[in-house]
Amino acid sequence: MIVFIIFILVGIMLFYYGRKNTYNFIYKFGIFLSILGLLLLISMWVGLIPSNDGITIQSTQVKKRTIIQTVSASGKIQPEVEVKISPDVSGEIVKLFVREGQQVNKGDLLLMIKPDTYQSILERCEAALNTTKSALAKAKAQLIESEANYNRNKSLYENGTISKSEFEKIQASYTVSQLNVEDGQFSVISAKASMREAQENLNKTNIYAPINGTISRLNIELGERVVGTAQMAGTELLRLANLNVMEVAVEVNENDINSVSLGDTAIVEVDAFLGDKYKGLVTEIANSANVTGSSADQVTNFEVKVRIIDSVSFRPGMTATVDIQSEYAKDVLSLPIQAVTIREDTASEVDKQECVFSVNDNKAKIIFIKTGIQDDEYIQIISGLSDSMQIIKGPYSVVSRVLNDGSKIKYE
Repeated sequence: MIVFIIFILVGIMLFYYGRKNTYNFIYKFGIFLSILGLLLLISMWVGLIPSNDGITIQSTQVKKRTIIQTVSASGKIQPEVEVKISPDVSGEIVKLFVREGQQVNKGDLLLMIKPDTYQSILERCEAALNTTKSALAKAKAQLIESEANYNRNKSLYENGTISKSEFEKIQASYTVSQLNVEDGQFSVISAKASMREAQENLNKTNIYAPINGTISRLNIELGERVVGTAQMAGTELLRLANLNVMEVAVEVNENDINSVSLGDTAIVEVDAFLGDKYKGLVTEIANSANVTGSSADQVTNFEVKVRIIDSVSFRPGMTATVDIQSEYAKDVLSLPIQAVTIREDTASEVDKQECVFSVNDNKAKIIFIKTGIQDDEYIQIISGLSDSMQIIKGPYSVVSRVLNDGSKIKYE
């Protein structure tokens, strides 16, 4: 260290001497010597260059701790149950009974679509049904007449009173009367179906609440025209949600998704409630991935839904951060994460293994270990160490690059 300080002092002297006497070479050499001495001195302070009396280290003890491994993700708060309501019929909104944020009960009338067109269609269907019923009654009367004529002429034909051709005409007329009755019956069935459909369409002009909840979004105004069909989703009128049960929908990276399971507990922090933490529970894990970005920087995430157990008045769309507690280990040997590094193990087939450096008579001794789960600060030690062992934990640059087995060390 003294040598480096001398470098700096000599460099400063040459700098001022060269500057005063306009010696450009001495001036530049003084700057170079000062910077070199300063860099070497800083390198020694951070442990990149060991001093003669040993490398300065910080140590800690192996202790038993409870470690909870978490998977962190952020997302938006949303109702666990939210129903999008769209019409099955088209028309003008003539009555609107709700406003956004209003509480409603299942079966409450929410709005009405102008029913005039559907009322007239129903009346036409009713008239068509009566017409087909009348036609069926007429066909049945003709069938009775044809059946009586057929039975009477059948006896005459068997006695030889009438010819075969005359009897076949009478028989054909009887068959036609039977078919007319069947046709009339089918027409009545079709007319009844059309009338039921018209009645259902008329009923659909009244929109009722399917569940108890709150109007979380209202997309229409009184007098607005909406489109609705039975084959596809029509105009979204409103959303009805149960705001008593909220969840957070988060995106978990593909590297962490295998650590998450249904039923895992979670800690939820909401940006709008700084400092407060709420309990959560994983209720849903997506099977298909959401892929974003181009092929060069593609990101693959899976949606995970976390139900918020605590009863708090959250609003849909609030931003939240979720720490999913994926694994739990109680009273296990552990060390600060920065104490664990990687070195080559000549006795093993694996090129590099996890290891730590223990304190042994002012020297560092390398110990290869096996680790388990970790949290933000500590990592589980499965094998290689025992309780209360003194282990070097820092500085980080010393542990990760400088220390070797047998290195001379000293405490700060």
